Amino acid sequence: MKKTLIGSGLAAALLLAGCATPPPAQTADPSAPAGQQTAAETSDFLACMVSDQGGFDDKSFNQTSHKGLLDAEKELGIKRNDVQSATTADFATNIDQMVNAKCNIIVTVGFLLGDATEAAAKANPDVDFAIVDFAYDAPADNLKGLVFATGEPAFMAGYTAASVTESGKVGTFGGMKIPSVTAFMEGFAQGVKYHNEQKGTDVQVLGWDSAAQDGQFIPSANAFEDIAGGKRVAQTLADQGADVIMPVAGPAGEGGLQVAQASGGKISAIWVDTDGYVSQDKYKDVILTSVGKAMDVAVFEAIKASKEDTFNNEVYLGTLANEGAYLAPFHDLDSKVSAETKAELEKIQADIASGALKIEA
Repeated sequence: MKKTLIGSGLAAALLLAGCATPPPAQTADPSAPAGQQTAAETSDFLACMVSDQGGFDDKSFNQTSHKGLLDAEKELGIKRNDVQSATTADFATNIDQMVNAKCNIIVTVGFLLGDATEAAAKANPDVDFAIVDFAYDAPADNLKGLVFATGEPAFMAGYTAASVTESGKVGTFGGMKIPSVTAFMEGFAQGVKYHNEQKGTDVQVLGWDSAAQDGQFIPSANAFEDIAGGKRVAQTLADQGADVIMPVAGPAGEGGLQVAQASGGKISAIWVDTDGYVSQDKYKDVILTSVGKAMDVAVFEAIKASKEDTFNNEVYLGTLANEGAYLAPFHDLDSKVSAETKAELEKIQADIASGALKIEA
């Protein structure tokens, strides 16, 4: 099936040691032979990034965004600097460190950095700022939001889940009740509802109530880092009968993958933010599909615009239509999805992209 795109900003997390001191700006390898130096030496432009909790190796949200910075370093011939946040208390300090490092653009990763990023942008009008998964009603001239219509591919994921369930129950849970999480959950529920309407089924969604706009979340102060907590919530959904589970909890969502893998094939999972078949490959045998967003591309383009002096504060919205959000392939579980459902998903994707089908997430 054609790749489609969407996303939400998940604050991801593998708990790291305290607030890190930013490393020196990265440049080309000085030992490379003459004429073989990388393009990074050709520019003094410095692009910087501050992670959400969990750091840049979270196999999810931060890691994909960080790839955009690494791609920019390699392809645009720039220097880079980055710093990882261990707790929310690190956000403002880490952003200030990047300002003091004389960064030309600072990209922050995650909804939870919204206030700290806005404050820094207003205090430093000569520095460009971009933030993944946050948009402002009235952004500063030097502040750009990078957001993703994750409800669109999540709708397709919900439709898929409803088509393959044998128990008649599917589930989802979040790390924290924030918009970048609940957009996935609501889109998923709407996709299940649409399947019921179109196919005459009565599949139930556990873990999210569209009418109440509330659902099940990991009850932890460090929810996105709490893999054990994610496993407990996923197990509750499984005990209630869900045989397809979509965790929207960054690294903590691994707990849901563990529950699926331990079921001996009775439960499959849907990953978010990245293609979990690649990023969580030890669980690839239970991952039905993933709801992804092209955060790396959005970050790269923001850095490129800043370098080329075309940066503006207009919000970037990644959708199915512009391939900023996508439903990943079914990989090893492709045989679980019928040819009929695949054709229906192609039609749904086209209708969403054209605006014929509206997703209210």
